[in-house]
Amino acid sequence: MGALQYVDQSDYAGLLLRRSYADLTLPGSLMQRAEEWLTGTGARWIDKEKTWVFPSGARLTFGYLATEMDKYRYKSAEFQYIGFDELTQFTESMYTYLITRLRRLSSSKIPLRMRGASNPGDIGHEWVRRRFVDYQPALTPQTTPQERLRLVRPFIPARLDDNPFLDATEYKTNFDEVDAVTREQLLGGDWNVMAQGSKFFRYDFQIIRPNEVPSGLHWLRYWDLAATEPKPTSKKQGPDFTAGAKLGYDATTGNWYLADMRRWQADPGPTEQRIVQVAEEDGIGVRIYMEQEPGASGKALCDHYRRNLLQRYMFRGYRSTGSKEVRAAVFSAAVSNHRFYVVNGRWTEDFIRECEMFPNAGWHDDQVDAVSGGMQKVKGKRRIQAVGSSLEEIEASEQRAAVRHSMRIIA
Repeated sequence: MGALQYVDQSDYAGLLLRRSYADLTLPGSLMQRAEEWLTGTGARWIDKEKTWVFPSGARLTFGYLATEMDKYRYKSAEFQYIGFDELTQFTESMYTYLITRLRRLSSSKIPLRMRGASNPGDIGHEWVRRRFVDYQPALTPQTTPQERLRLVRPFIPARLDDNPFLDATEYKTNFDEVDAVTREQLLGGDWNVMAQGSKFFRYDFQIIRPNEVPSGLHWLRYWDLAATEPKPTSKKQGPDFTAGAKLGYDATTGNWYLADMRRWQADPGPTEQRIVQVAEEDGIGVRIYMEQEPGASGKALCDHYRRNLLQRYMFRGYRSTGSKEVRAAVFSAAVSNHRFYVVNGRWTEDFIRECEMFPNAGWHDDQVDAVSGGMQKVKGKRRIQAVGSSLEEIEASEQRAAVRHSMRIIA
């Protein structure tokens, strides 16, 4: 209804989005509802463009964002209304990028509007709750009405009682067979309840400021590269992320420090550029490891990074073994024993939230994998240390190997 509000204006364009095209065509979905309302009116449907065109010339388009890259299909478009159905199925970067597509002519009186409707849960639960449900704008008595409109992000909760036309008794019965978390999210609209994993608990993490990280740590950066983006029908909640954890280990106390986490969704080309940039920021003293996928392609990729991109650094590919849960055992033990410290940053909340959900099926675990992989590397070095080699000696050996490798490249 919001998207149809200004279709009598010739310079109006609206966009309604779901995560996949299949979501748009389900019974009772946006496209079906629009067909019921608009068939027999002056509006005409252009199937190729999935767009209704109105007698005024206004347009209402239906679209989807199956992958992170799909948002760029709208790079040159301009809309006055953009609506996300089931907003928590989308990533925050999808949402914020589409905000840039809200534009109008200087002479236009049509308001620019971004709207989202959603249940709690799914991959976007945390950012949607942070952006709307828990958001408190910084308003003062001096805030002008124009500033207030810009700062306020209204959140309007909906309950079952708000829909008197629904058979409430039958609807409630449908939830008798689901778990308590799903029931509270979908039936109660509760944004504070989330399914928990079994490996990590939020209050076991030690959060510190950057200036509280001790000196003399052994530093590494471990990269877990994104796999090929899954199809829209995949059971996984959205495309994989590339994640890189910068870990420090205190050989004296046995404590671990997570100083930085980089995480993004991008094609291989931009990913390579970012990894090289992060290596430059970290410095040559930080060892770099990368998970090597099984098979010849995984070996070739790591060899490409070693020879062509990170030849100045101590870089190794690392073939992981065992299940993700087994690999996370060292990480989980360090957290539960209060030997894992996390530097407070913009990424910290998303990282801890992912840990809380691990190993729930369907949720991203890229950051957990990156930390687990890095800790496994140091754990292996501790085994070597037990038979006579110190971490410093191992680092010196790795550095000599890196120098020899660089000399071979120069030759």
